[in-house]
Amino acid sequence: MSKAKLKKHLLALSKEEIINVVLDLYDARTEAKAYFEFYLAPDCTAELEKLRMRIMHEFFPVRGLSENPSFAKCKKIVTDFAKMQASPDCVADLMLTVTEQGNNWAMTYGYCEGAYEAALANSFARAMDFIFRNGLLLYFYERIERMLASAANGWGGDCLREIYRQYR
Repeated sequence: MSKAKLKKHLLALSKEEIINVVLDLYDARTEAKAYFEFYLAPDCTAELEKLRMRIMHEFFPVRGLSENPSFAKCKKIVTDFAKMQASPDCVADLMLTVTEQGNNWAMTYGYCEGAYEAALANSFARAMDFIFRNGLLLYFYERIERMLASAANGWGGDCLREIYRQYR
């Protein structure tokens, strides 16, 4: 269904019927619930901290070892946060968190080859593109430099530095 068709249908409903549709959506989908809660009381800092922890636990779970952290899950977390109309600096912060945690995982376990290296590089490239397009490079400069300094040569560090050079 297109937005135009949905809009036409919603315009035909009474205010009470629209409220019921929204409440049903709130109950049916956790993403909708999170969106409405953020929409009604937008606390970017609190939401950002909660999502940072989810990303951190993807790479470093409370128990055990994450043998194959999912960049796709982390990307979805960032995408869903951006869809909530979070401020660009908060979205960029979360994007960098993914790359930082990915880099930390590679440094900790000594692995960053093949698909993992590509996913880490793609994550950083998306973050850098977003940061550059939103004029946030100076805001995140020191954090990016610290992350790159910690990246070991041979564990994705060269690739990350090459991406960064494109935006400096």
